[in-house]
Amino acid sequence: MEGVSSSCNIHLHAPEIVFFDLETNVPRKPGQQFWVLEFGAIVVSAQKLNEIESYTTLIRPKDLSVVPVKSSRVGGITRAAVKIAPSFEDVAERIFSILNGKVWAGHNIQRFDCVRIKEAFDSINRAAPVPVGIIDSLGVLTEKFGRRAGNMKMATLASYFGLGEQKHRSLDDVRMNLEVVKNCATVLFLESSLPNTLHNNDKTKWYGSSSIMTRSKTNGKSPCREETSRKSPPTSFSYPRTVPYARGSLGKVAERVKGLLCKAQGQPPLQQLLKHSHSLLR
Repeated sequence: MEGVSSSCNIHLHAPEIVFFDLETNVPRKPGQQFWVLEFGAIVVSAQKLNEIESYTTLIRPKDLSVVPVKSSRVGGITRAAVKIAPSFEDVAERIFSILNGKVWAGHNIQRFDCVRIKEAFDSINRAAPVPVGIIDSLGVLTEKFGRRAGNMKMATLASYFGLGEQKHRSLDDVRMNLEVVKNCATVLFLESSLPNTLHNNDKTKWYGSSSIMTRSKTNGKSPCREETSRKSPPTSFSYPRTVPYARGSLGKVAERVKGLLCKAQGQPPLQQLLKHSHSLLR
């Protein structure tokens, strides 16, 4: 139900990043609130990304009816499991200590997880933990890596890199999140080393998400924005694809090129090609 592990190799002054994830109920009725059902986090060194500490716990909501009796997922959260779990108030101090004063990282945490954390602490009249910075892998990877995997869901990115199936359990998901970031960073590093050879413009120029807020863009305002309906980002966006020629015209263009080459025999080829190039696009 509750697990803690740590490593003795801690650099006292090294900056720490905490990847965290929440599992919650999905409100089905108007006015129904989110309840945190599970919290999971790993603390890693910013220099080496080695895991320093981990913590996970199931959490019993005040309203047990929001948790299904049986989970639709293998190993999912059930009512029987959370019924004997500690309340959020019981584990709030531990969650506060692992989050407060660290860099927060996770997938779509600005819109979802950090909002739910604040709500949970507000519900027990306690001050919420405060990050020194936020790295939302959804925004970072959308801008830098693009939608080459198909969409920006964690399950899709993990499948793209062969990392297995997302379990939708907090500790498993944060470790998968870190591995996805590592794999994306490696691909981008290699592409930057040989941009003309490895960079595929057709697949990587899917930049966007200028609306995704990072810590440097908040100007002192809260970097967390509400997302009330779902944890996962939209699956994809549709963009019109343009082609330089009308359908069926490529064969005609090829024939015209062959004709020009025949006319150019025995003459400077570049000069003849330029002279007759206007006929290619007729």
